[in-house]
Amino acid sequence: MRILFVADPPASFKIYKDTTFTMMREADARGHAIAFCQQHDLLVRDGVVRAHAAPLTLRKPLVDKGFDWYTLGDPLQEPISGFDAVVMRKDPPFDMEYVYSTHLLERAATQGARVFNSGRAIRDHSEKLSILEFPQFTAPTLVARDEAHLRTFLAEHGDTIFKPLDGMGGAGIFRVRGDDPNVGSIIETLTDNGARTIMAQKYLPAIKDGDKRVLLINGTPVPYCLARIPKAGETRGNLAAGGTGVARDLTRRDREIAEALGPVLAARGLMLVGLDIIGEHLTEINVTSPTCFREIMDQTGTNVAGLFIDALEAAARH
Repeated sequence: MRILFVADPPASFKIYKDTTFTMMREADARGHAIAFCQQHDLLVRDGVVRAHAAPLTLRKPLVDKGFDWYTLGDPLQEPISGFDAVVMRKDPPFDMEYVYSTHLLERAATQGARVFNSGRAIRDHSEKLSILEFPQFTAPTLVARDEAHLRTFLAEHGDTIFKPLDGMGGAGIFRVRGDDPNVGSIIETLTDNGARTIMAQKYLPAIKDGDKRVLLINGTPVPYCLARIPKAGETRGNLAAGGTGVARDLTRRDREIAEALGPVLAARGLMLVGLDIIGEHLTEINVTSPTCFREIMDQTGTNVAGLFIDALEAAARH
C-alpha cells in the first residue's frame, strides 16, 4: 500500500511517545510505502484534490530518541485519490484552516480517496460537544456563554469544571467551587465576556483514579485503556499537564460505553477515536488526532499500531 500521512512536521515528533510515528513504523515494518505532507500542502487544481507530498523513509537502525529518524524524498504533486489510504493526523488547534482541510479531504473522498478519519466526520464531531449525543453516559453538563446560566449550574452542583470548547491538552480548564471569589473573572475570561460558548460539567471525584483514554479502532475497543492520573495538587489528568499514564484493563462500564459508541462512530467514517472516561462517565470524544498508542503498547505488549494498520489494510481492500 501507499499511505499518505497528513501531519505536523516530522522534526517535531517526540518519537519515544508519538502515535503518528508509531503508525508509520508499523506500516514501514509491513513494507508499505509512506508519503508525508502538511496541511498547507493540500490543494485543488482543475477540480482535483491534490497533495504536494514527499516519500518518507525511516532510517535504520532506528533509535527512539532524537529527531534524526527519517529521510524525506523530493515532493511530487499528485491526486490524493492515487494513494491507497490517507491518514489525517494534523494536531489541533481546530481553526478555520483545519476546517478548510476537512472540506478538501471530504471532496477528495468523492473522487475516490480513502481518508481516515474522514474530513466530514472530523468536522461534524466537536470533541467536547459530541458527547451531548450520548447523555446516558455523561455527567451533568451545561453548554452556554451567559454568565447567569453558568452561575446557576455552579450553584446547583457546587463543584464544577469549566472548560473551553476548543482546548486541548487540558489547557484552559478550571475547577470552580461555589464560594470561589474568582468565579466572575474565570467566567469572563473563558467566555470572553459572553462572546464565547464554553462547557460546564459536574466535577467527578473519580479523576483521582485517572482520566481514562479508551481507544476505538474501526468501532472495536482496544482491550486496555490509559488512565492519566493527575499529579499532586492538579485536577487535570492530561499528560501535557503533567499527568502520569498507567495502562489498565477496561472496566465493565468502559466496555459498555465503548461498545455502544463504537459502531455508531465507525459508520460515520471515524476509524480511530479516543474516548475520555472519568469513573463511570464519558467526558470527551476525540477524533482529530487521538494518541496514547505508545504508552499502552509499552506497558501491555499489545500492538495497538498493528491493530490500526490492520484496519487500514482492510479498508483499502474494499
